[in-house]
Amino acid sequence: MGITHGDINGIGYETLLKTFEDPRMGEICTPVVYGSAKIASYYRKAMNLPEVKFTQVSSPSETDPAGERVYMINVVPEDTRIEPGQSTPEGGAAALEALRRAVADLRDGEIDVLVTCPINKHAIHGENFDFPGHTEFLQAELGDGRDKAMMIMCAEGLRVALVTIHDPLKDVASKVTRESVARALEAFSSSLVKDFGIHSPRIAVLSLNPHAGDGGVIGSEDSEIIAPAIEDASKKKVLAFGPYASDGLFGSGSYRKFDGILAMYHDQGLTPFKLLAGENGVNFTAGLKYVRTSPDHGTAYDIAGKGVADPQSLREAIYAAMDIYRNRLREEEATANPLRKQNFDRGSDRVPREREPKESN
Repeated sequence: MGITHGDINGIGYETLLKTFEDPRMGEICTPVVYGSAKIASYYRKAMNLPEVKFTQVSSPSETDPAGERVYMINVVPEDTRIEPGQSTPEGGAAALEALRRAVADLRDGEIDVLVTCPINKHAIHGENFDFPGHTEFLQAELGDGRDKAMMIMCAEGLRVALVTIHDPLKDVASKVTRESVARALEAFSSSLVKDFGIHSPRIAVLSLNPHAGDGGVIGSEDSEIIAPAIEDASKKKVLAFGPYASDGLFGSGSYRKFDGILAMYHDQGLTPFKLLAGENGVNFTAGLKYVRTSPDHGTAYDIAGKGVADPQSLREAIYAAMDIYRNRLREEEATANPLRKQNFDRGSDRVPREREPKESN
């Protein structure tokens, strides 16, 4: 399991150290942290945390799956400056170097899954990273040109996917099209089956406008775009329902009746999700042939280095990555050799046997 350290000035190292101070974590996976042993030591001493012994390696191939150790691949210069709580170019460069190295190893099969600690988009953004976030970067690096990465926020009993991700609100309406909604529904349904092991999943679709447009009084997108998209997806055996007003669906608790919720834009889906999931939320990048998860929080500069960060979301991201990886293996095994379709004789309720060749006289 590859784990990137994220922004070195955020809470990434604190959550890493608190996660792996529990020796049982090394029993359920082989963790390979892409970061810096020196920076880890700095944060451990600054917050007086229990020591986590990192075994330094230069490649995941040097790890021992039976060793129950936590491994570290140093990817940043020794003199990298640490400024807890600050957005700095050095912090962004360190985050990007860890991410690039881990993604390369994931692509090459050196690691099975990737868990990323939070980055600061301002710090990391530049000529070498012209993306709104992890999701878009991973699509560019790991997609085959046809894959479309999808952000799914998941927790126990709650999964929220997005049609648009890191788009300014003023651009959302133009990107919510009949095609984009139908495509997102198909991708979401496929992920719920393959990645979460939920067969025939039921998906609630949120409206774009308040009160689902109130019959066109507050916008026509819900009746003219989203509803037809639901019909299009239903023709492809996707069990989709709606559109529902977000406040009503979540406020009434009706979201519990569904296996997934499809939101039209970032805050519409993530605000209720984070409120309901708390520290147990995970960000999963679906739609790619590689598994990547992340905690559902950011760098939290305001508490960086203070020793008060909760590592639970990182733990959940690790558990989710393992579960999704295993679910995919099970799904591949179950569908590897499908039964050949048989035709029934008209008027008969029996499946015909293969005809044996007639003996020649």
